Amino acid sequence: MWFLFPALLINLLIILIPALLTVAMAFVSWDGTSDPVFAGFDNFRAMFADPVFSSALLNNVKWTALFLTVPIIMGLVAASLLLMVRKGRTFFQIVYFLPAIIATVVIARVWQGMIYNPDGGLIGWLHIFGFHLDDPLAHPSTALLAVASVDLWHWWGFMAVIFFAAFRQVDRAQIEAARLDGAGYFQLMRYILLPAIRPTIVLMMIMTVIWSFLAFDFVYVLTQGGPAFSSEVLSTLSYRYAFYNFTMGPAAAVALVISLFGLVATIFYVRVQQQELES
Repeated sequence: MWFLFPALLINLLIILIPALLTVAMAFVSWDGTSDPVFAGFDNFRAMFADPVFSSALLNNVKWTALFLTVPIIMGLVAASLLLMVRKGRTFFQIVYFLPAIIATVVIARVWQGMIYNPDGGLIGWLHIFGFHLDDPLAHPSTALLAVASVDLWHWWGFMAVIFFAAFRQVDRAQIEAARLDGAGYFQLMRYILLPAIRPTIVLMMIMTVIWSFLAFDFVYVLTQGGPAFSSEVLSTLSYRYAFYNFTMGPAAAVALVISLFGLVATIFYVRVQQQELES
């Protein structure tokens, strides 16, 4: 118990107490300066009545669906290629992983200034070749996808390195035996590699769901939820309630909705782990 006490104390002070305060704040009316007033479920009613909340929730669902497919597929393909290629393997691992260690603000500004800028960025250069494209961050129909593309570039290499580490734990004899039996790339992936790293894939998918509903930094730096709330997600909406509208109650209510999705994903993962241990 003495060895567990420091970790429990840190979790109590940094996680549990703020979480309980957030739950309590969701049921009061407070502007951050005056005395809190109990409001019951008024904050939740106001949140659900706000059309921006529905849009933000839908954007989070789209974001999650995108990140559950594109970066995971890219990561699996890149990891499998790294497993089969020996020369230059370390170099490519560094290149793939490099975006994950660069500050998100730096990445966002680089993409905003060097890729999406219609005057001096890549989109501006395409005008020379007859491709007259506008800044995708400035249009409601493309803003969310443009922001997600930046995060995809930042994220898929991390997935590739994680999956490659899992692939390296697969018994080499199974891979060589499959090759001797004439298994090609797709047969090797389907029958040997993917079943072997299934727990890792499930874990990364669960973490992707949790991280997708916590998406904030790229959205806030690039669009701040605009234009016309087209790229608003739940985390930026909570921030807007708290520090733009000074309504801490609805901000806490949105935070509870975000936590609910993370809790559901965590419960699902724990049940999957229990089933694997029992089988």
